[in-house]
Amino acid sequence: MKMNENLTRLEEWRRLPALDDALKSELETLLHSYEAEGPEGSAAAEIDDRFYRDLEFGTAGMRGIMGAGRNRMNTFTVRRASQGFADVLALPALTQTASRGGAPIRIAIAYDNRKDSDLFAFEAACVFVANGIETHLFRRLSATPLLSFAVRKLGASAGIVITASHNGKAYNGYKIYDRTGCQCRSEEANRVAEQIARTNLTSGIKSVAERYTGSLSERIRAAATSEPLLHLIPDTLEDAFVDAVYGFRLSGADGLKNLKVVYTPLNGTGNIPVRQILSKIGVSDVTVVPDQERPDPAFTTCPEPNPEKKEALKRAMDLAEAARSAGAAPDIILGTDPDCDRVGVAVYDGTSYVSLNGNQVGVLLLDYIIRERKKANTLPSNPVMITTIVSTPLAAEIAAKNGVKSVKVLTGFKYIGEKINELERIGEAHRFLLGFEESCGYLSGTHVRDKDAVNAAMLVCEMAADCKQRGITLLNRLQEVSDLYGHYAEDLVEFVRTGEKGMAEIAAAMATARDPKTAENFGVPVTRVTDYARDGDLPPADVVQFDTTGGGRVIFRPSGTEPKLKIYLSGRGDTAEASAHAVQLLREALQTVTF
Repeated sequence: MKMNENLTRLEEWRRLPALDDALKSELETLLHSYEAEGPEGSAAAEIDDRFYRDLEFGTAGMRGIMGAGRNRMNTFTVRRASQGFADVLALPALTQTASRGGAPIRIAIAYDNRKDSDLFAFEAACVFVANGIETHLFRRLSATPLLSFAVRKLGASAGIVITASHNGKAYNGYKIYDRTGCQCRSEEANRVAEQIARTNLTSGIKSVAERYTGSLSERIRAAATSEPLLHLIPDTLEDAFVDAVYGFRLSGADGLKNLKVVYTPLNGTGNIPVRQILSKIGVSDVTVVPDQERPDPAFTTCPEPNPEKKEALKRAMDLAEAARSAGAAPDIILGTDPDCDRVGVAVYDGTSYVSLNGNQVGVLLLDYIIRERKKANTLPSNPVMITTIVSTPLAAEIAAKNGVKSVKVLTGFKYIGEKINELERIGEAHRFLLGFEESCGYLSGTHVRDKDAVNAAMLVCEMAADCKQRGITLLNRLQEVSDLYGHYAEDLVEFVRTGEKGMAEIAAAMATARDPKTAENFGVPVTRVTDYARDGDLPPADVVQFDTTGGGRVIFRPSGTEPKLKIYLSGRGDTAEASAHAVQLLREALQTVTF
């Protein structure tokens, strides 16, 4: 029965007005394959996955595989999402337009290098313009933190960035921001999701897109000329963003001019702003990975452009190793993801270049910021550090021993942004030192409300230069920090489960984690179980945490942006070896859990 329903939906899509040739061809090919293979073939499973539900609009917006269908990213799902968001923006409770004397609601839109990101951004802009919303569209691909900055700088009511962040080339996404430049809170995102669900895919959408023909660039130029509500954001705003980042530098050390850096933007948006900020702070010896410098929606040399993964930095490491063999060893490797909100870091360990994980970089940044601000006598009273429940406990140890308040939030940088907003509302944003999450996202400034790889790249280079002047590396400093505050090790186990069946399997796995027998029979003693769906002071979340003897921790959490279950492991020991062994025991204990 379900297959018949999805075939009906496929036929409805084939008849959609203005369905472009590429999407129509996709559906026809899929239908022909189904007719040849029958209901047990791969085409049937593909049809089910494309049509069994609408592409989910969650607390982080939409993210999904591009293509034809209701559970895919395409012009129709983008238009529908934009109409739903436009309808919600008309509510004074969200935009506070009531105090603006009837002035138009204003929105900023950015996009990254992915296939059709520029098209989706234009389609979204056309919907907002048709709904009477003053729309500011970036002229060229732009980093996610730049969108957050633009919302604040332009006094916009909201923002959108078209990106799938670190996902592979098949994906794209649609993230929404509130008037503070922070990703929308759960209740706001839920309101948008409800409105989208009420929006008819054909008759319920207003758009001016059909007024314009020609190439995409021609359509954008024509619309910007003809539509009074559509404005193209000048490049000077990006310059202002880089200046704002520069304002949060901590060191003018001469060592920066002697730092050797290899950098890869992974074919994304970081190429211009990261190089600008490094030049501005005095880092002149920067080698960019040639075949990852320019935008490439296919990510030809890096199928998974995620700086959390060592493989994402392979080209940069190879380039650094070649330079080292030639006698000009780089001190540090940086890699930013396609929308430039995450940064990966690698350094030479005496044998080869090795990646630092997000927790290691986070604690190094926290340590560096505290030390430098103490040295400069600029550490505020009652300083605040914000991190997530799945990030390393070492950050809280460092904070406590330096008189810094440690705040824990749910996973997702919007929760960090919300805490900065709370400080700003009481006039104490200056107390904020650092926000970070273990997935390589960091922010030390108050210029934006999202993670910022431009800001992080600047500080990482400052740290590396400081270490170089002392004759050590970031790895050496990490050892010093661990000796001072405690030895922790972390690891991540991922189970990828796709499609409708996969979602059910992930839900079943979380049910298993909540089963009391799982904790009772776990491979190491469990001292406490926290179910964030009902326990604690944080908003309810589908997360379960096991605390184990010896300071260990296991956290089960479905990803909010990918079809996978993430299991975070953290172990503590008296030495680096002991903490690594503690994590290995947790890994082995996981084998007792049947998913």
